[in-house]
Amino acid sequence: MAALMTLFAFIFIAFCAMAVFALAAFALKMTLKLVLLPIKLLLLPFIAIAVIIKLALVLAVGAIVVAILIPIAILLAIVVGPFLLISALT
Repeated sequence: MAALMTLFAFIFIAFCAMAVFALAAFALKMTLKLVLLPIKLLLLPFIAIAVIIKLALVLAVGAIVVAILIPIAILLAIVVGPFLLISALT
């Protein structure tokens, strides 16, 4: 019986130690977030400018791709159209 009580006591102590470790890790993480918050707020305008520039570049590249693909699609429709009509009739 004493061995069983010792086992349960060991499990309880291990659980408490893990809970304390998790709480300490959480407190450290929150402290680090609070310390780095002013730096994050100072860098926010630069991050916003970078995101806006990235969005503009993605839209420009997308417009270029569409501008290249539309004439290719028209040319392909002109070339392939008669073959599709012939294959539809047979």
